[in-house]
Amino acid sequence: MKKVFLSMLAIAGLFVASCSSDDDGPVIPTGPTIDPANFTGNFTTGAITLDASETYNLTGPVVINDGVTLTIPAGTRIEASGGTSAYIAIAQGGQIFVNGTASNPVIMTSRAASPSPGDWGGLVLCGRAPINKAATATAEVSDLTYGGTIANDNSGSIRYLRVEYSGAVFNGQKEFNGVSFFGVGSGTTVEFIQSVNADDDGFEFFGGTVNASNLVVINPTDDAFDWTEGWVGTGTNWYALMDNGRGHRGIEADNLEDNNTATPYSDPTISNVSIVGNGDGTEDDGFKIRRGTKGDFTNIYIEGRDEGIEIDDAQTEANLLDGSLTFSNVRFATTAKAFDIYDADFDNGDGTTGSGIDYITIADAQAAYAMATITESATATGAGAGADAPSWTAGWTTGL
Repeated sequence: MKKVFLSMLAIAGLFVASCSSDDDGPVIPTGPTIDPANFTGNFTTGAITLDASETYNLTGPVVINDGVTLTIPAGTRIEASGGTSAYIAIAQGGQIFVNGTASNPVIMTSRAASPSPGDWGGLVLCGRAPINKAATATAEVSDLTYGGTIANDNSGSIRYLRVEYSGAVFNGQKEFNGVSFFGVGSGTTVEFIQSVNADDDGFEFFGGTVNASNLVVINPTDDAFDWTEGWVGTGTNWYALMDNGRGHRGIEADNLEDNNTATPYSDPTISNVSIVGNGDGTEDDGFKIRRGTKGDFTNIYIEGRDEGIEIDDAQTEANLLDGSLTFSNVRFATTAKAFDIYDADFDNGDGTTGSGIDYITIADAQAAYAMATITESATATGAGAGADAPSWTAGWTTGL
């Protein structure tokens, strides 16, 4: 009898241990099991949370589908190998939560002993916010659908993340970036992210409404920041250092290549930007503004570029004249050619008219085009400290 009683007590103890302290029922693990040595998968259910004490070997695609969340705690390190086959993609309805801190960022990098640009794909987010390419489209990398009608769509939150040696290339028309935003909505938090040594662009926005602040780019092989397809978010505190003789533009800004008047127009509000350093001598612009984009640019610092701001295409020039494209408090430091307008219909600034590229000063532009949409400032600080790394980059970035 005593043995039976003790056995009953043991069973009761096991039952109590299996319940939560607030009587919510048994504790049931959520999300699939992740193997840090082989981090890959097409996840369709569950909540995935990585472990900061592990180093994750990204060996193939990680796709976070509708209804699935991926949470990455501070200090987590993900090392990728496999070129275009290794990337992290957030599909429409999926969410990512990168919870880095200034002292303990999340790092996504190459697994190679001697890393180089393009060792792996990068981070891709696909949302349901509007684009002007079509009602919806297929992302050039990941083959996921993006675009829609939900301006405040929420793909999660990314804070204090470093992405290194990404941007693997399929071909000249299909390539990853450091981080790619496809139709991402304004409900998504994007701040304190660095792209380091990306093959192609540091950050690229394909439409959408997402706001992005405190972005840092170091030595991409193409552009630091790029947008197209009707992006209408805000960009605040952007710093690009391109000092190793490679890369092209600090900012390359388009509306839509195939239709410069497609709506919604690309029309972001950009403030506090520093573009610093030399490129490879090809398309070495601070800003390349073209293909009908609109936008308001304030507190801009450009140093070391062959050309400061270049305006291309008739629709972009029309936006400059009607005030839907503006530049205020711009400082050109050691920039050979301050302002460059591709003349389709305008006075060249020297009393003649005609097409061609004319390099002129801000004052000449104002006089020639009778516009108040461009102003210069000798005290513009850009991202915060002119050519120097701003204080908000301390602790979580590298290479500055």
